[in-house]
Amino acid sequence: MSNKNFALIGASGYIAPRHMRAIKDTGNELVAALDPYDGIGIIDSYFPQASFFTEFERFDRFVDKYRRDTGKKIDYISICSPNYLHDSHIRFALRNGADAICEKPLVLNPWNIDQLKIIEKESGQKIYNILQLRLHPSIIALKERVAKELAENPDKIYDIDLTYLTSRGKWYFISWKGDMEKSGGVASNIGVHFYDMLCWIFGDVEENIVHLKTPDANAGFFKLKNATVRWFLSVNYDYIPDDIKATGQRTYRSITVDGEEMEFSGGFTDLHTRSYEEILKGNGFGLEEAYGSISTVSTIRNLEPIGMKGDYHPFCKRVLGK
Repeated sequence: MSNKNFALIGASGYIAPRHMRAIKDTGNELVAALDPYDGIGIIDSYFPQASFFTEFERFDRFVDKYRRDTGKKIDYISICSPNYLHDSHIRFALRNGADAICEKPLVLNPWNIDQLKIIEKESGQKIYNILQLRLHPSIIALKERVAKELAENPDKIYDIDLTYLTSRGKWYFISWKGDMEKSGGVASNIGVHFYDMLCWIFGDVEENIVHLKTPDANAGFFKLKNATVRWFLSVNYDYIPDDIKATGQRTYRSITVDGEEMEFSGGFTDLHTRSYEEILKGNGFGLEEAYGSISTVSTIRNLEPIGMKGDYHPFCKRVLGK
């Protein structure tokens, strides 16, 4: 396989170094990067020779000129920009003859995917979504176990609790991530890949209820084809259990399946590289794989919370003080 040329949009963001590392680890080249913020020294660790732009118009000109002047092209454009810009940047990639590799959430609404399918077909290019949990060894093992059990008992319904708290400071709510219109809110920001993983293993969402929705916490209930799920997501440090705080940790992640804690705290460091390896082999996750989780978070965003009624996650009491 010949080396591929990459460009990167959103190069100064939190997740961008994982993409830089993945490009390097797979033996490919980053030729251009874009970000309005110019504090991009991390690029020296990966691709110091890459052209860097803070203005989209100059980046656009470079991508076009690169193809015309060198007889080469940008093969892939990796997108790490704010969520609400993903749709536009994916379109830019396809118009320039590149495949798009986009961070989650791919877009904010399912109808955006419907339009991207049309553009993908017109351009002949591909759109890939980073859904790295599908490549995590523990998640793959769980899927294989569940598939075996469901083959023996197709009507089995699993009982699942998903709890994910990842502390964020005051900056979070000043940034685009704290703006519902730009990020999609907590569920889109930190929950979308967990929803994707659960639906991948246990089937599509058949019922979607929101119990709690605040700027820093969301909670609700899913009925999947083969599971019921109580979920709680937050960026508020105060809601982390005291025993976890005592260890100095600012993140708490827990998934229980029929009361059994599932361990997958490790194994995340190379999942972007694994994602790129699969994409380069033509096995990446495309628009169809992204559709379910995007539809789920879009629905959550538009549902009215019903409060502490029905089968709600116990962490709701931490927020509502009951």
